[in-house]
Amino acid sequence: MQNIKKGFLLFSVLLFGALSLSSLAQTTKVRGQIIDSETKEPLPFVNISFKGTTIGTTSDFDGQYFLETRTPTDSLHISFVGYKPQIFKIQKASFQTVNVELTSEAFNLDEIVITPGENPAHILLRKIIAKKEDNNPSRFDSYQYESYTKMEMDLNNVKDDFKNKKIMKQFQFVFDYMDTSVVTGKPYLPVFITESLSDYYFQKKPKIEREIIKASQMSGINNNASIAQFTGRLHQDVNIYDNFIDLFEKGFVSPIADGGLRYYKYYLTDSAYRDGNWCYHMSFKPKRKQEPTFIGDFWVADTTFAIQTMQMRIAKDVNLNWVKDLVSSNEFQKLNDTTWFLKKQNLFVDFMISEKDSTKQMGFFGRKTISYKNIKLNEPIQDEILKLDNNVIVEETALQQPKAYWDDARPFILSERESGIYSMVDSIQNVPLYKNIIDIIQTFVTGYWVKGNFEYGPYYKLYSFNEIEGNRFMFGGRTSNAFSTKVMFNGHLAYGDKDNKLKYGLGFLYMIDKLPRETFGLQYKHDIQQLGKSPNAFTEGNILSSLLKRNPNNKLTMVNQLETHYEKEWFQGLSNTLKFRYRKITPTEYVPFYSTNDGSAVTNIKTSELELRTRFTKNERVLMGEFERVPLGGPFPIFNLYLTAGMKNAFGSDYNYQKIDLSIEHTLELPPIGNLYFLLTGGKLFGKVPFPLLHLHEGNETYAFDPYAFNMMNYYEFASDQYVSLFLEHHFNGLILNRIPLFRKLKWRTVISGKGLIGSLSDKNNGSLSNTEVELYFPDGLSDVSKPYFEASVGIENIFKFIRIDAMWRLNHLEYNEYQDFEEFGIRAMFQFTF
Repeated sequence: MQNIKKGFLLFSVLLFGALSLSSLAQTTKVRGQIIDSETKEPLPFVNISFKGTTIGTTSDFDGQYFLETRTPTDSLHISFVGYKPQIFKIQKASFQTVNVELTSEAFNLDEIVITPGENPAHILLRKIIAKKEDNNPSRFDSYQYESYTKMEMDLNNVKDDFKNKKIMKQFQFVFDYMDTSVVTGKPYLPVFITESLSDYYFQKKPKIEREIIKASQMSGINNNASIAQFTGRLHQDVNIYDNFIDLFEKGFVSPIADGGLRYYKYYLTDSAYRDGNWCYHMSFKPKRKQEPTFIGDFWVADTTFAIQTMQMRIAKDVNLNWVKDLVSSNEFQKLNDTTWFLKKQNLFVDFMISEKDSTKQMGFFGRKTISYKNIKLNEPIQDEILKLDNNVIVEETALQQPKAYWDDARPFILSERESGIYSMVDSIQNVPLYKNIIDIIQTFVTGYWVKGNFEYGPYYKLYSFNEIEGNRFMFGGRTSNAFSTKVMFNGHLAYGDKDNKLKYGLGFLYMIDKLPRETFGLQYKHDIQQLGKSPNAFTEGNILSSLLKRNPNNKLTMVNQLETHYEKEWFQGLSNTLKFRYRKITPTEYVPFYSTNDGSAVTNIKTSELELRTRFTKNERVLMGEFERVPLGGPFPIFNLYLTAGMKNAFGSDYNYQKIDLSIEHTLELPPIGNLYFLLTGGKLFGKVPFPLLHLHEGNETYAFDPYAFNMMNYYEFASDQYVSLFLEHHFNGLILNRIPLFRKLKWRTVISGKGLIGSLSDKNNGSLSNTEVELYFPDGLSDVSKPYFEASVGIENIFKFIRIDAMWRLNHLEYNEYQDFEEFGIRAMFQFTF
């Protein structure tokens, strides 16, 4: 868990596609603005290049430009039709700002007749679109290549007043490695660097992706195979030939999308021979504000109409959180007369923590570069590669490659100063102040405070209150990675001053293998539990469940539970978990157990279960620590199948039954109209059981929005022994509110959802009937849901970037029920982190 904690804030950013190449002491960097010397108006489309090289760019629509190179050069050449060309001396291997005023030049021209016609840029764009399928790398039946990937996180806007603060005395050695960004002009300091070298394999039918990471090294975080798998090529993908480019959970419209003319204005600005190919230069900018679009330019080859280079910069006012600027550069290489393939990709992101003046506030740069070589097209992939049980394989020697290996593997040579950055970043971790800051962040994010061999927490469970226990006090924790990275023990003690009872729990998790994952664990607890809650609900003892309750929190049940499990991941995406679970469920005055035979009170219910879970998906991204893993989603649905068998007489169990439950969930990306999440679940129980063993449908009795529960339904309101439910939620990502001036400035976003449920109860399990077949009477207010239940909501998210508020309606089952105090309309809220 340590690696998840130490890298949580930084690494979650890396996984959404943030990083690019850093160029330091030996790199020449130039940026500035070009204007007309008389009018002072900015000049777009001006050609800027390093003299004597083919390295150049053009100014954007605001006259701004930036350019950098590792090639030694001392002059900058600037030219534009109608203006006198200029050459400026520049200093090698340093950053500098060169603002230019161009002087117009008079020409005697013959008479020109202008006739109406189609914009030539539109004609060229249609030819590019017609050839997209022929130029898209995904058209090949298979391909493979070697890739070098470098990622870096930098602290930016580090000013002198910050460096001179008293608390920074321990960090003074790091400021020798300060540099300046050519994109923004902000000073920055590297805090995290990673490099990897890998072999990548792609097959179209059936679709298979494999990446073998041959070398990986990191500075700023402890390296291991779990983290190293995310430093390769597979988990970041920007394909300009796709109609929409996924960046930070947003579908940005590609400049060469089929419908590009609906989103962009295009300008044909130049044509020239480049690397022996006649090419056209086009610039583009958005038609409307705040849409997920880019501003930039590209060179496209004649005849094949393949993109040679493209630079894209997100529109300044795009509805995107935490990101001030983003620049993506893509360079292609010609393999033969008709085939172009990627040569290099760069991605630069300027992350801002505050909306205040970004030129004064500190933030982060995220940067990534990928270089491609040894490209092979349509060659059969070796069987041993196809049979690998994981999409990403980290070789055993990947983390121990020597310096000489890296010197040979890099597509460039590090300067002495660049080499020193690795040791500098590692040295930061040994500064006491840095450790204290990391400890605070870890505690806030994970809920646990790490001290030596133990992690104390979670802090949000130290105190809570409910109608059963009164004031509840809890102390708990688990062993840290300093104790072991193979086994983790956990435990807790809790006490309520109303019931005067001690609760406790104890368990362990043993990591047999990490890739693919294989674990064994055991957990015992004697504690209260809310039956019928969703997996996303506040856990028992969470102070927020006490503070945000909308009904008395009295439907808790005392449970003694022993659970052991064995988990086996067969290959990436397919896993099984086998569990044995013994439970003794004890009633309370609020949730009593009464026998239908004679009305007498039943003291407890005992069950022993075997459960087999099968989980399947494809190409899912997963962030792993030493023990825990966090799924990050993927392009395919997630299937979960649960097969459960109750075993009568096993350890005193009272019941024999079988259950089958199936769920399918997925988020469909539907740019430009947002994304649609759905969760379809269904299940059936075979056998005769009391109501605590039925499917108690997931209610929510707090004001917190729970995406996996029926938020207008109470606990113990509906139960089924067979059921089907469907959750739908659509996020418009600003599509609607971006068109309303006031809301456009607020960057609020619309979200709608609907949830439905239908189920039934056989007579032998319906405790609301006067039926001696049933073992226990239902508690007051519990019934079946043979009449479908529906609820819907309309919400606003991205309020202050963190808050979502939904107006919710319960659409039916509105009849008066003296035992269920439900709402027809309600307001629910939740905290969420989104870009």
